[in-house]
Amino acid sequence: MKKIPSFCLLILLSATLQAQDLYRMPEDRQSRMSSFENLNGAKGAGGQTNKRAKGSAAESVRAGETKVLLDVQEGGIIQRMWITIDDRSAAMLRSLRLRMYWDGETKPAVDVPLGDFFCVGVGKPVPFQSAVFSNPEGRSFNCYIPMPFRKGARITLTNEGKTNLALLFFDIDFVSSRELPADMLYFHACWNRRRTAELGQDMELLPKVKGRGRLLGVSVGVKPDSVYGASWWGEGEVKMYMDGDGAYPTVNGTGAEDYIGTGWGEGKFYHQYQGCLVADSKDGGYSFYRFHIPDEVVFYQDIKVTIQELGGYFGPVVRDMVKRGVRLQPVTIAGPGHFIRLLDLADTARTAAMAAATGQDWVNFYRIDDYAATAYFYLDRPVSELPALAGVAERVY
Repeated sequence: MKKIPSFCLLILLSATLQAQDLYRMPEDRQSRMSSFENLNGAKGAGGQTNKRAKGSAAESVRAGETKVLLDVQEGGIIQRMWITIDDRSAAMLRSLRLRMYWDGETKPAVDVPLGDFFCVGVGKPVPFQSAVFSNPEGRSFNCYIPMPFRKGARITLTNEGKTNLALLFFDIDFVSSRELPADMLYFHACWNRRRTAELGQDMELLPKVKGRGRLLGVSVGVKPDSVYGASWWGEGEVKMYMDGDGAYPTVNGTGAEDYIGTGWGEGKFYHQYQGCLVADSKDGGYSFYRFHIPDEVVFYQDIKVTIQELGGYFGPVVRDMVKRGVRLQPVTIAGPGHFIRLLDLADTARTAAMAAATGQDWVNFYRIDDYAATAYFYLDRPVSELPALAGVAERVY
């Protein structure tokens, strides 16, 4: 029988309850949970305040303060995280900085805004459930991604905003273990935002990462620029450059809504591996996710994941936007019986094609919108070369 890599088993076992495994007694595992009632899950040390009544369920996090949620010096696997806070505004969720460090490293493997980590790409949290994240009623955050470590784990939450957070509740469920697989990978997550760019410059969902590993998925928030009116923003193709790819990627998708498994626009839905939690074309923007669990994306040297900032609308409207000086560049025209690749044409032919576009012609065009993305991945080392999280002013702008 072909051996399944242990890091794949970690994902599969987290995503699916398999009855044949539930009754087997594991070896070398001690169940622990870190919370304010027993930080780090010390054995026999929980609930010591208020004469064992509920005495330390939550704490405040003042502006500028950092709370340590976990700090252990041993091997193990984080199996579940749960967090809830009383202020779930967009500004607070972007101001709270979540960091995770593995094996005593001083650089975090996870360095992201709290809300974005839990798939809040735009606006406020909404109820949903996926294979690895959930928010039962829009008031709490759950993560079931397995996060193994060999020598230690440290998780912190910092309030980098100007407003105090009155209440933070959390628990981190983990098992301590000395027997971890030799091919174990470390969990990483990074966040990137881009509010402006040159036309035709792709947004990096995951900047280039070197090493061996697996892309677990992405969650993305998009705030379309109102200058483009009612036009559609989501024609951009997701591209994955891996293992030495140059100008052209190995994995090349067909559109933003296509990437998350829907089509002809993007409405609200949430499934185990793909979903769109917010779809508000007028004010709220779009928030969507895709997790590569049944369809593994493995890399052995490096990986970079991008999405084109590309939209589309009907010919006369796009032509009018061009006349008004709106920042866009038409790239294709699709209509009854024809498909025109505008960028392959000379300037005069391109101008003539756009002038002839009718209300039945769909014109795709480069545009500039506000994108924010969180990428989740495993890597064969506890640190990467990715830069630190952007400052709070850029995150909450």
